Amino acid sequence: MLQETNTVKDDIRAAHRRRRASLLPEQLEAAGVALAVHGEAWAGTVTGRSPGTACVYLGVGQEPPTLPLIAALHRGGHKVLLPVCEPGRELGWVFWTPDTRFERSKYAPILEPAGERHGPETAGGAAMLFIPATAVDLAGNRIGQGGGYYDKFLGHLATAGKEIPLAAVIYDDELLPAGRIPAEEFDRPVPAVLMPSGYRKLPGGA
Repeated sequence: MLQETNTVKDDIRAAHRRRRASLLPEQLEAAGVALAVHGEAWAGTVTGRSPGTACVYLGVGQEPPTLPLIAALHRGGHKVLLPVCEPGRELGWVFWTPDTRFERSKYAPILEPAGERHGPETAGGAAMLFIPATAVDLAGNRIGQGGGYYDKFLGHLATAGKEIPLAAVIYDDELLPAGRIPAEEFDRPVPAVLMPSGYRKLPGGA
């Protein structure tokens, strides 16, 4: 059963990566602008228009572009934490500023911010989370990049009793009907998605 579940997830992940690979630069630029607008608006509703701390990630390549969102949150007075991959599939966190430089991760094929690293207790104090996904269904089931870092991080938050508002960032055509994504015991459902068309709370999300 586990192998079958992983095969289904791998097939969905591969299909969406192929679709992402066909996106044109102007489509990526437009998506980044829209995500920034809708993401900053949602952040304002979460914090009551007061400054807060947001955990975001750097979307690279054909991923939904999040750098405009990161910059917009910072301009709006929010502190922004970006993830760093650590041993054991754990996430560390670095505060971002416009001067932050990026470097290749030692543990994953991604770019990470350079700077002082903070542990999960710092991220656990965030007001909101924007997390990566390659697809989400209406039940809140999420397919990530396959590394398991965020499932482990969300598991830590759940164990600590922290319920931080979060949204998975995807393109509009990556929101699937309920039940399309099989769930495993360690998977953590998401309550909402952020798409270029806007923020959407999921009826089946946790």
